[in-house]
Amino acid sequence: MTEQQIIALLPYQEPFLFVDGLSAFSAEGITGHYTFQKNAYFYKGHFKNNPITPGVILTECMAQIGLVCLGIYMLKDELSDHTNPQIALTSSQVDFFLPVYPGEKVTVVSEKELFRFNKLKCKVKLFNENGDLVCRGRISGMIKA
Repeated sequence: MTEQQIIALLPYQEPFLFVDGLSAFSAEGITGHYTFQKNAYFYKGHFKNNPITPGVILTECMAQIGLVCLGIYMLKDELSDHTNPQIALTSSQVDFFLPVYPGEKVTVVSEKELFRFNKLKCKVKLFNENGDLVCRGRISGMIKA
């Protein structure tokens, strides 16, 4: 399965797609990136005159790359180009350390902890362009072909 095939199977579209590309993927983990557009809808009002990316959006970016893209890769033998994988987030725990500003590119690194009975649990980290750790946590979900 290729990077383009994984991204094409994502059940998201603009303005709620937070995956630009994948640089590495295997049965053990995945690495991908996204650049937050300066005019994204969620910057209006978060915060007045000092916009930063909301933590819930950073968590969503980590889930889309670190959980959903990895889950699609893990189910590659069961999926086709016409399949719409079903995804449900079951839990997330994230610690935040640094802000992400409009226009910043982030990299998500995810390591599989568990994949059994279509439940995927990952350790996920998000880094800014300088390689600084922005946030980290564990995200779990159910993925079905």
